[in-house]
Amino acid sequence: MNVLILGSGGREHAFAWKLAQSKQLENLYIAPGNAGTAQCGTNVNISATDFDAIKNLVWEKSIDMVLVGPEDPLVKGVHDYFLADEVLKEIPVIGPKKDGAQLEGSKDFSKQFMFKHGVPTAKYKSFTKDNITEGAAFIDSLTPPYVLKADGLAAGKGVLIIDDAAEAKAELQNMILNAKFGNAGNTVVIEEFLKGIELSVFVLTDGKSYKILPAAKDYKRIGVGDTGLNTGGMGAVSPVPFADEAFIKKVEEKIVKPTINGLVKDGIDYRGFIFIGLMNCDGEPSVIEYNCRMGDPETEVVIPRIESDLLDLLQGVATQTLHEKQFSVTKDIATTVVLVSGGYPEDYEKNKVVTGLNNITNSQVFHSGTAFKNEDVVTNGGRVFAITSFGKTIEDAIAKSFAAAETVNYEGKYYRSDIGKDLMNLGK
Repeated sequence: MNVLILGSGGREHAFAWKLAQSKQLENLYIAPGNAGTAQCGTNVNISATDFDAIKNLVWEKSIDMVLVGPEDPLVKGVHDYFLADEVLKEIPVIGPKKDGAQLEGSKDFSKQFMFKHGVPTAKYKSFTKDNITEGAAFIDSLTPPYVLKADGLAAGKGVLIIDDAAEAKAELQNMILNAKFGNAGNTVVIEEFLKGIELSVFVLTDGKSYKILPAAKDYKRIGVGDTGLNTGGMGAVSPVPFADEAFIKKVEEKIVKPTINGLVKDGIDYRGFIFIGLMNCDGEPSVIEYNCRMGDPETEVVIPRIESDLLDLLQGVATQTLHEKQFSVTKDIATTVVLVSGGYPEDYEKNKVVTGLNNITNSQVFHSGTAFKNEDVVTNGGRVFAITSFGKTIEDAIAKSFAAAETVNYEGKYYRSDIGKDLMNLGK
């Protein structure tokens, strides 16, 4: 099979690395890819949202399947574009159509979906400029902290958690009237704050059946001890000690099944990944959010733990035979540590030469924001690498990732030194 992956981050490198191991793969293309994906296939300098250029590439390279990494092309309708085209309509796209991508593209849509289908989640109300005064009253009805979410895509920055009611009301005005997050904030969802431990559960579905992938916990803030600004993710661990078999069974019965059944009832033919952001509230799962794709850096610990042929699983999605496919996961623990550019998540410089990559032997380095400059690998993003390692314990795995993180060098390198530490201390 000839496969095209859309995207350029660590998630896409992890996909490419795994697909390259499949005996069914003939040629692998990544658009636009990075310096890491180039080790697994052929990078093509095309944007993941340039649908016309993607069409030409699919035709030229006789692509048999397209795997969509990021949310942007899905929300913008790349799957619908394929289905509407006489040349492309028979080529399977792994990722939902526009209607299914609304689970991530609109916070208001996803909350309505959860309430409609009995999926446990925080109580909420949505507000626009037409009822913004009611928003202030709703804030007063809640106990702090207050959660405000821009309805649309805001590059992971559209969620505010605020302790002070007056500040929350001011931010509501700022989001809706002053376009703090652009058009994404035309509608704002305000919801109650859920107390507990956060984790992510991933599901692969063909629209009828599903496979529950390994759970993971990621680390969002830039600073040690979960301090500082939010980022795209500074590291991840899988499996999660507190998400045991009994808890995941609850997740399946109370969340996964109602979600899949709800999509069917609503006439949404969803084929691809569903990211379920959860809160474990005293042993009971509650949904914080859906995403219509795999997370990053969670993909870098989830995909390596899957022992089955990923391309075979994706063919099951394409042909709605996923229930027939073999699926197994290693019991070993995977950890990933994200190396970022100096200054991230605020202003940072690019084009810093990277050294030391060839000296890493006990870990897998997934490139997140890299490029080639002449013969050198250089930094090309805020998050530069995700370094994944295996071990029988979190301590073993993370020690390998930290050792590898010290081996890689570039000007301004930074990583969190406490990834997984909170999980090591559970039950002690």
